[in-house]
Amino acid sequence: MIRPQYDENLFPHWTTLSIRFRDLDPLNHVNNAIFSTYYEEARIEFIQEVNRLASELKNGYSFVLANLEIEFISPVEYPADILIGSGIKSLGNSSITSFQAIYTDQGKKLASIAKAHGVWFDLNKQRPTRIPDIPNTEQYMLPDSLFE
Repeated sequence: MIRPQYDENLFPHWTTLSIRFRDLDPLNHVNNAIFSTYYEEARIEFIQEVNRLASELKNGYSFVLANLEIEFISPVEYPADILIGSGIKSLGNSSITSFQAIYTDQGKKLASIAKAHGVWFDLNKQRPTRIPDIPNTEQYMLPDSLFE
């Protein structure tokens, strides 16, 4: 996967989280399993920003995580805040592939990158369904040039 340098304009959505003491391993680094939680929190916040998707969550639809790939680049230590950039890499009929990156707030050092594949799911029928039309989708998309 690519390893983008920090650029506040690179991602359409940013989430800031504070590292919690309970997130640490015995070496005072954020435990690698916690990165998945950080990415999940940022994806949820991102989805809430897309009004069309957020409104459908109330109607019994949601994304189901089908695949998550995380690359760990450098450790994050406590105390610190992290910045998580999120955007859509590709959009299908019933699925979205997102790309995310975690940077330290202090120094903007890249700590991790992730690619997640989510399927839009009808919770009542318990099966995948078509993603609703999202107005201005392009504002949430990452540039193709990022992945070349």
